[in-house]
Amino acid sequence: MSMVSHQTLRVLEGSYVLERAADVTDVPRADVLAMVFGPDGSTVMRRNDTGADGWSALWNGDAAHDVQATGMLSAIVAPLAAGGLPVWVASSYDGDLVLVPADRLDEACEVLAAAGHQVRR
Repeated sequence: MSMVSHQTLRVLEGSYVLERAADVTDVPRADVLAMVFGPDGSTVMRRNDTGADGWSALWNGDAAHDVQATGMLSAIVAPLAAGGLPVWVASSYDGDLVLVPADRLDEACEVLAAAGHQVRR
């Protein structure tokens, strides 16, 4: 088993909200970070800098990893979970989007740095 533990994450600009989308054709594409179609319906992660319950987005895909690499996401999520930080995630071909509460971004960055990750802001 190959476990990649140290990664570089970049904090994306802005604040994001999570919403259920009854009709995805009504969602403004310019603001969408990710859209997930699941058995429970559609969920949209979209930019909204005015949202009261905003989330900050971390991205580990600037240095894309092999799609067969194991442990990439767990190496990020496990220390956040151990630190009591909630997360939302979505993955693309080149990397993972990890959302943490915006008001706890500094704490999340500290936890990730302590786990050996580099976080660029």
